[in-house]
Amino acid sequence: MKHENKESLSIQNICYVGLFTAVIVIMAQISIPMPAGVPMTMQTFAITLAAIILGAKLSTMATFIYILLGAVGLPVLAGFSGGISKFVGPTGGFLISFPIMAFIIGFAVDHRKAFKGAFVVGLIAGTVVNYVIGVAMFCVLTKSPVSVGITACVLPFIPTAIIKAILASVIGFPIRNRLKVMGLCVN
Repeated sequence: MKHENKESLSIQNICYVGLFTAVIVIMAQISIPMPAGVPMTMQTFAITLAAIILGAKLSTMATFIYILLGAVGLPVLAGFSGGISKFVGPTGGFLISFPIMAFIIGFAVDHRKAFKGAFVVGLIAGTVVNYVIGVAMFCVLTKSPVSVGITACVLPFIPTAIIKAILASVIGFPIRNRLKVMGLCVN
């Protein structure tokens, strides 16, 4: 009987991963082009939402699958694009860092009761990692100074990053709590 329960939970987790991979794909299509070539998308909202609801392991898996689908050429990235060229272009660092971002935020969610403030620290750290890797690759590939990278890739996005983080938290934690109450724990 235990084996069936364990397998059922595994199937349930696979479904959660698939569902949130689809959520990231859908949210990636909500994209606003920006002058410096780095679009404003809802991918980070979806990744943060996945991390809050699923925790570190499953949200990292969902994000990694999303990245893998995009890398093999499926049109799942912003603007219904895909292909390895997106990962070696000026915005590739942001894409590459998404699983790391999901893991950091999810890890903080998983440990928020053991360490007060873990979620906020993890949310900020995950976002900073996303920006650092994204800006670094942008600067290397465009041969721009860091100041240009920060001006083009970070400063215009800070207000929306804050709004997306708050929105993901307001939506995500009640869903996570509801899943626990229903016995549909994700971790």
